[in-house]
Amino acid sequence: MENCIFCDIIEGRIPCDKVYEDDQVLAFKDINPEAPVHVLIIPKEHIESINSLDESNINILAPIYRAARIIAQELKIAESGYRVVTNCGKDAGQTVQHIHFHLLGGRSLNWPPG
Repeated sequence: MENCIFCDIIEGRIPCDKVYEDDQVLAFKDINPEAPVHVLIIPKEHIESINSLDESNINILAPIYRAARIIAQELKIAESGYRVVTNCGKDAGQTVQHIHFHLLGGRSLNWPPG
């Protein structure tokens, strides 16, 4: 997809601080972290948002959550706890039109968020 910063990161045109990669998913540190651990997990296939999930691409969710579990273990937050969240649409705060999941941890997270 043209003009998608996450697609540019996947293609290596923009550098990132990578923490995980497999054939379907890339994860990297957020450049504006909201917690001591703030990692973005993105599918390598361009999917705009949850609203764009359908039978052809919904199976990407399992690799995303598998990556979240692996990353949480590697970054030593699996036992203390972490949050995985995605925003869908402008009112939810989605600023990049490429589905992405925020893995947050390393401190006590308040509820409700926002």
